[in-house]
Amino acid sequence: MSLRHMILYIGSITLIFLVGLIIQDQLNPYILRVIINTGIAIILSLSLNLVNGCAGQFSLGHAGFMGVGAYVSAALTTRLFPDSLFQTIPGTGLAIILGGIAAGVAGYLVGLPSLRLKGDYLAIVTLGFGEIIRIVFLNIPFIGGAVGLAGIPLSANFFWVYFWVFVTFLFLFRLIRSSHGRAILAIREDELAAELMGIPTAKYKVIAFVLSSFFAGIAGGLFAHYQGFIDPNSFSFIRSVEIVIMVVLGGMGSLSGAFAGAIIVTVLPELLRVFNSYRLVIFPLLLIVTMIWKPSGLFGFREIWNFFKRAPKTS
Repeated sequence: MSLRHMILYIGSITLIFLVGLIIQDQLNPYILRVIINTGIAIILSLSLNLVNGCAGQFSLGHAGFMGVGAYVSAALTTRLFPDSLFQTIPGTGLAIILGGIAAGVAGYLVGLPSLRLKGDYLAIVTLGFGEIIRIVFLNIPFIGGAVGLAGIPLSANFFWVYFWVFVTFLFLFRLIRSSHGRAILAIREDELAAELMGIPTAKYKVIAFVLSSFFAGIAGGLFAHYQGFIDPNSFSFIRSVEIVIMVVLGGMGSLSGAFAGAIIVTVLPELLRVFNSYRLVIFPLLLIVTMIWKPSGLFGFREIWNFFKRAPKTS
């Protein structure tokens, strides 16, 4: 890593910290909540984009991995180790990372038996996993069961959420530009051709699942420690569908598209609240019109910086 990149990364984190300090007390609490929920949605959208957009697989159980991260981190800070290190801000950060690791392990377990499946069949398996996880949470009294888990430390704020947005984006950006990322993209383009070229497709599909699940678990931990309460319905099939909509709307395989899709799907329903119940009709109609107008998503496979590149001069 060059010195220029190091300065850029430190400067970006410092900027996030300063913005958080300024808006934490100055901004309307409702607007701040929407901004923070948007950040969590961006992490979810970016992480799912690695599997659905870059690896060419189709997962419908992303909320399940989010739930694993949320419940594991919340259990560490409220049930397993109350009044300990996990009650501090660094301890909560560690609990969220451990929740992400637990979600990554779940992604590995789901990824292995799914290697021979594609398309609709893979979607059904991941959908089933998400529902199994929700039912498991529903039937464990130790973590609240159907009542939910309350009393979670409110440790997540603007800085921590957008710090993880930055880390997730940077990691995936560098991954996709690496040789490993190109191998994952090759699987999306033509899995058989990639395998004939010597790419271990099974290995890279599992890697994509694990990394995607890890960041979904991080988002779940941030969600739990921002809301202060979680229940199994927070990670239902509808939540998974919302995340898929973010990826498809923004553009499959585009990190910029994942950003845009998460912002639109999170913020637009809030802006449409002035229409009361009509927003439940207006929002789906806008999505339908957008997908008819741009079937490949707002960005397609491109990134936002590609639009600012000058076309090569022709002699």
